[in-house]
Amino acid sequence: MRAVTWQGKGRMSVEDVPDPRVREPDDIVIRVTSTGLCGSDLHLYDPLAPFMEPGDIVGHEPIGIVEEAGPAVTSLRRGDRVVVPFNVSCGRCWMCAQGLHSQCETTQNIEQGTGASLFGYSKLYGQVPGAQAEYLRVPFADTLPIRVPDGPPDDRFVFLSDVLPTAWQAVEYAALRPEDTLLVLGAGPVGDMCARIALMRGIRVFVVDPVTDRLERVSAYGAEVLVTETDADTVTTVLELTRGRGVDAVIDAVGMEAHGSPVAESMAKLVRLLPNRVAQPVMRSAGVDRLAALHLAMHAVRRGGTVSVVGVYGGPMDPMPLMEMFDKQIQLRMGQANVRRWSDDILALLLDPTDHLGVESFATHHLPLEEAPAAYRDFRDKCEGMVKVLFRP
Repeated sequence: MRAVTWQGKGRMSVEDVPDPRVREPDDIVIRVTSTGLCGSDLHLYDPLAPFMEPGDIVGHEPIGIVEEAGPAVTSLRRGDRVVVPFNVSCGRCWMCAQGLHSQCETTQNIEQGTGASLFGYSKLYGQVPGAQAEYLRVPFADTLPIRVPDGPPDDRFVFLSDVLPTAWQAVEYAALRPEDTLLVLGAGPVGDMCARIALMRGIRVFVVDPVTDRLERVSAYGAEVLVTETDADTVTTVLELTRGRGVDAVIDAVGMEAHGSPVAESMAKLVRLLPNRVAQPVMRSAGVDRLAALHLAMHAVRRGGTVSVVGVYGGPMDPMPLMEMFDKQIQLRMGQANVRRWSDDILALLLDPTDHLGVESFATHHLPLEEAPAAYRDFRDKCEGMVKVLFRP
């Protein structure tokens, strides 16, 4: 089969690789019909490169058709249409029973000190072959895949794999009521969807992003975009709009960006020069993220408010403004989305004939799998109009 593979820092390539097969009695193999390019896939380009090996298959946002099922699978059969969550969770352990599927005890990576395995996401998360491919092996077939009906286009359901539950959890963690105020930092796919979900719930939403195309998208759904020159200007504007109090919650949908912190950039450049066996422990013990967005969140939220972090961070040495956080009594929630915790609620919304969240027009680009290497570069460079990419294997 053809699959998108990591071949080195900043290098993706579509290659011929062996077809996946059923290995465990509760496995299925699906034929992938659509699969997304995620912002976190860009972290494999560089920050997480020390944990990658040439030939690793990437991607974690698939929808497809069951082609083969193991003998123990009882809930699915050949021809069924399924969405596969990005985190690999068994659905039966203690963590999964608490709704913490991203911490699944069956697939936790104890040696790496990380949570549940993820499709297509480096040694840190199990080195599980990913979904930007023609076929995908899926374990725990009776509890992990989300069965969806035939008929509507892939775009109606494919975002159940990651974007929708990630944004849904971020808004849930923000703990807002109708007419509360929310500032969303970053209007990429997840930030955009956070804004749409919050607006649907009657929350007043402000959005900050340096990319004009992205602001135009969220503005069309009713978000109030803040066009400011500096983070200090953003805080000033937020205070003016909230009677000097600050917003009730902030969602950080940015995470570790590739610019904005000289210390972080210097560390990243150093790690790039190291061999993987040296770079891996350095990343684990001395990584430094770019924290501009997170610090902005702390400044913009009101006293007693909530900061919900959905953007990915990975540096153990991140400096945090603990005095400000303590003094303002800020509530902080974060983590990988627990996809199966939220998927039934979201699916019920998607099954309504009305496209409440605009998912069928959410993707800006539909591309053949063979164009993936160029798409990665264009997405990294935020080329005009490119917000969400779906590949069609």
